Amino acid sequence: MNMPKFRIGLRLKVILISSFLLTLPWVGYKYILEMEKLLRQGQEQTLVGTTRAVATALNERPKLFSSQASFLESVKKGRDLYAYELQSPITLNGQLADWTDYDDRMVHYGREYVQFSRRPYNNSSISFRHLVGKYDGYLYAAFEVKDKNPIMRRKNSVRVDRNDHLIIAMTSPDGEFFRYVVAAHEDGWLNAWQITDDITDSTNLILQNQIQGYWRTTDKGYNIELRIPLSFLGNKLGFAFYDVNNGQNREIETIIGTSNTSHLNRLGTVLVPSPEIEKILKGMGHTSTRIWVIDRHQRVLAQTGNIQDSNGVWSSSVKYAGNEDSWWSTIEKKVLHPLYYRYFISEPTEFVDSLKDEALVKGVHVSQALSGRGYSHWRQSEDGKAMILAAAYPIWLGDNVMGAVIAEESTVGIQTLRNRAMEQLFNAILTIMAIGTITLFLFASKISSRIRRLRDEAEQAIDSQGRIQQHISPTEDTDEIGDLSRSLAAMVGRLGQYNHYLENLSSRLSHELRTPVAVVRSSIENLSMHNQDEDSQRYIARAQDGVHRLSTILSSMTEATRIEQSLQGAEKERFPLNELVTGCMQGYQMAYPHQVFDVQTGKSDIFIYGAPDYLAQLLDKLIANAEDFSKNEDAIEVSLVQKGLSAVLTVSNRGPLLPDNMSDQLLNSMVSVRSQQKQTKPHLGLGLFIARLITQFHQGEIELKNRLDQQGVEVVITLPVQIIDK
Repeated sequence: MNMPKFRIGLRLKVILISSFLLTLPWVGYKYILEMEKLLRQGQEQTLVGTTRAVATALNERPKLFSSQASFLESVKKGRDLYAYELQSPITLNGQLADWTDYDDRMVHYGREYVQFSRRPYNNSSISFRHLVGKYDGYLYAAFEVKDKNPIMRRKNSVRVDRNDHLIIAMTSPDGEFFRYVVAAHEDGWLNAWQITDDITDSTNLILQNQIQGYWRTTDKGYNIELRIPLSFLGNKLGFAFYDVNNGQNREIETIIGTSNTSHLNRLGTVLVPSPEIEKILKGMGHTSTRIWVIDRHQRVLAQTGNIQDSNGVWSSSVKYAGNEDSWWSTIEKKVLHPLYYRYFISEPTEFVDSLKDEALVKGVHVSQALSGRGYSHWRQSEDGKAMILAAAYPIWLGDNVMGAVIAEESTVGIQTLRNRAMEQLFNAILTIMAIGTITLFLFASKISSRIRRLRDEAEQAIDSQGRIQQHISPTEDTDEIGDLSRSLAAMVGRLGQYNHYLENLSSRLSHELRTPVAVVRSSIENLSMHNQDEDSQRYIARAQDGVHRLSTILSSMTEATRIEQSLQGAEKERFPLNELVTGCMQGYQMAYPHQVFDVQTGKSDIFIYGAPDYLAQLLDKLIANAEDFSKNEDAIEVSLVQKGLSAVLTVSNRGPLLPDNMSDQLLNSMVSVRSQQKQTKPHLGLGLFIARLITQFHQGEIELKNRLDQQGVEVVITLPVQIIDK
């Protein structure tokens, strides 16, 4: 059988469409995640290749490293200095305002950096904060000295060592050792003096105009800013403050500094970022990736690029492709993208870069590179807003690792590319969902229209009395609705056949029973002519009464059938209904002399288009039915009024109420609720059935209901009024 196939057809369509729509977002999202993984792997391989290429350009070039003291066994903080790359030149005014951005990089020099102290060192003794930086061929130095009692140089004094002063010791690019002294007799501009031998002998001091500075006294001590040409500087540098507290004897109380400035071999180193390496980096064009070159002590020799702007090789892939002036682009920018980025997509934001301008770079990738192996790893930014990829590769000099190249990129480029893919995915999902919604809407509309059409056909097939008016047209569709329409069509067909059989049953019975009834009647009449005893006469009388009652039943059944058939060929005419009602009521008053009638038909004529004889017969049935259920002293009320385009005829009588849910059933044939006490003749309940047939023939409506005062029953007939065209 094909029934199971039909029953699963509609469900299968809905399930397939719904499942398809639900799997699209998940499949698209998984695809984008896999694409992001592949892009990260590609970025990692590309970044490692970048570090390898840069390291290859720096391999076997010892001059780039030996001049930067890369051969030291260890680097000590405070002693070995690092010159930071300054973003702008320093104004020498002693206010240290230009050093604000580098304040956290200043090194504090206290007890552990004391080289000589005449008395025990305490918190009130001299200390200072210090930083050096490089800009445009100069080395800048800043000193913030804490000294409760600064002792300035006497004016016109030839001695520079009988007051607070600063000793600068350095090596030249050729390795020659030089010492300079800075001493001021007042706040303001100053120059350094080169010490050729003994500092106590003024003849051993040579003014060096190229080393310039500024001395400014503060509430806590004094500030010094210096500028030294990089051409003077080799790979060693040290600063030492000589503190004098007694203005009378002017003896040195404390010496504190970055390193011992008296001997070359005890001097600290200085690392100045290599301009040669920076030129190499910039010449290679890797400015979108942040690249460091470090020595083997992890000190930064050169740096280029900004990781905040590092989209890497993906920077060209994240640009919006398409016509930005099109209507779709406008909808995307103003409607869709704000919605996506508010609820579904996180937009790349600026993150905290903890390694920006660092002097030392550390990490597992750095350790691996300095051990001779290339390495890469992922790390989160300090605020957790971005993932950063770092790769490192060693720089070789012979068999020794002289340093490493470090490259870093954030995932902003990949994230932007992923977001673009997510935008396209959401656009596709919205488009597919819109198409799917429209498709499902049309599909559901088609199903609902078919169901409504089937419902309308089912309602029109059977009238309120259960008669079959028209058949249901079965469809050829192979789904459940088509199956249902064929089942309903077959059911209505069978009901129509059975209804037709019942409708013709009365005429058939009356026709078939008349002959045997006539035979029985003639036989009883012949039998009654013979002399019979008293008992026989009584039985013959009962038989005659029964035959009479049976004849009455057959006549009633014949009347109903005859009226139903005759209505099909009845002719209609235009006539005043109120005159028909008035004439009929006069006849009823004579037919029922003991019954009281109350008639209200109005003064104006109410014209209708119909058959007067049948309407009079309708009124006969209603008055006879009302008279049977009312008492003689209770008036039967008959009223006729016009309401709009309808004539409303009401017949009301006092008496028993209608049973619940029986008002519509009483209009069917063979239905009666008449009590047996007043039923002196057989009654088949055909009166109201005939009234319904006549009302429907005149395109009217008939309604049975209890009176508003619950004292009886009323029948309301509504007929269309015939309007006279003027």
